[in-house]
Amino acid sequence: MKLNEIRDNEGARKSRIRVGRGIGSGKGKTGGRGVKGQKSRTGVAIKGYEGGQMPIHMRLPKRGFKNPFRLDFNTVNVGRVQAAVDAGKIEKGAKVDAEALIAAGVIRRAKDGVRLLGQGELKAKLDFVVAGCSAGAKEAVEKAGGSVTVVEPKAKAAAE
Repeated sequence: MKLNEIRDNEGARKSRIRVGRGIGSGKGKTGGRGVKGQKSRTGVAIKGYEGGQMPIHMRLPKRGFKNPFRLDFNTVNVGRVQAAVDAGKIEKGAKVDAEALIAAGVIRRAKDGVRLLGQGELKAKLDFVVAGCSAGAKEAVEKAGGSVTVVEPKAKAAAE
């Protein structure tokens, strides 16, 4: 086999169908679009349009409630913080807040605050300042000799 003999397997590349090229092509005249009407034209955007009838998504009742004041927290497990301590990104005995976690690369951005969760194991003594904390996480931090301070998260203004 030579380089100039290399080619695709039979049927690997299928040539595109050229529509609207005469009756004999089998895809002439209407070009596979059926006949007449809006959908036979190009640039049609009628999703959800039911010919003037009220669309189904508007006929059905709305459900649920979206709270505009809901806070969006970053969740961080104690095991993830311990991994950052082991990697030398967080010092032992240091104060750990949202800024320290961002600097260590544990979280990307502080949304409305950080909520500490208890998955994993924490060996380092750390003082956490967070917006929320689970019971398991608090137990794990205090077992390691650290402390958890829960600060009130900043209130969100209503989306107007």
